[in-house]
Amino acid sequence: MQKIILYISIALLTIVNSVVAQEKTFEQKAKEIAVQIKTITEEEKRALKAEVEALDKAVELGKMTKEEAATSKAKIAEERAKNIETKIAAQEKALRDLVNGNVNEEESNDSLKKNSFTIVDGSFRSKNYDKNKSENRTTSQAVFAGGYNNLVTDGAVANSQFGYGRSGFYEWGVTWNTRLSNNSNLLHLKYGVGFMYNQLHATDNRVFADINNQTVLVDAGVETKAKRTYFKNVYFVVPMHLEFDFSKTKIVDDKKVFKSHTGARFGIGGFVGVNTNSKQFIEYEQNGYKFKEKQKGDFNVNDFTYGVSTYIGYRATSLYLKYDLNPIFKNNPVNQNNISLGIRFDWN
Repeated sequence: MQKIILYISIALLTIVNSVVAQEKTFEQKAKEIAVQIKTITEEEKRALKAEVEALDKAVELGKMTKEEAATSKAKIAEERAKNIETKIAAQEKALRDLVNGNVNEEESNDSLKKNSFTIVDGSFRSKNYDKNKSENRTTSQAVFAGGYNNLVTDGAVANSQFGYGRSGFYEWGVTWNTRLSNNSNLLHLKYGVGFMYNQLHATDNRVFADINNQTVLVDAGVETKAKRTYFKNVYFVVPMHLEFDFSKTKIVDDKKVFKSHTGARFGIGGFVGVNTNSKQFIEYEQNGYKFKEKQKGDFNVNDFTYGVSTYIGYRATSLYLKYDLNPIFKNNPVNQNNISLGIRFDWN
């Protein structure tokens, strides 16, 4: 929960500060941290692309096989994702220190008086926000989503082996939204980067186990606490959607004024990503003692993920659905694909 609060804090501070120009106060320092996070992500993506291109070149020259290249790609993708997590952790600490009071209180109060903000169309805006001026062709948003998560087994999600109410997901990241036409606000290309967390709470006191390179549910052997025993996958993802934005277009001084995220919106697209870690948490009591176990390993989870997603909503809030097209586990005889349904927030 503390991490979720921290991520939402980063998103909100980024939104507020993107429209406020000022001296190096609390808001400005927070914006610099957000920029650092964005820079880290872009640098690691560029480095990963260069390494993948080098491997493809080696295959063309006959220096390695396609299988060797695929193995190397999976390894470097995981390393780059871990680099992002490690480097962003330092920025998260800097933000935490800032929020905890490492800024001069008087300076921060003066800044708030000069640069107060309000909520317009569901997003944080400066008091100087001009409703009669068009947005830039490309805008950016902080995204947070959360809701229910489960597995589709043999094409059905009914009679699942995982609790419907307990199993959940959350996702956070940054997106860029580009209007595709000079004269119409309808079509936008929405793309970005982020992290996706999928959790599964098995029913009937079961946990996952790796048996003969297959990941199956087995009895835990002890009476576990159902709400605190779960399996979690974390992915670094790149989403992309075609967004239909039905926000009204104003005419001011015979010119069209384009604003996004001020009306109904519908998006359809998908995502690709890489698994950064898989963990299982088991909590139980025995002989009057409380035990907490954290198991981290491969669990035969697919290294890469890809799927389709869609959302429909109004202004910043949408109903969000995503489905993984590839199965969660590599070698299981029955395919199980992740599916999530929840609420999504896109803050301009």
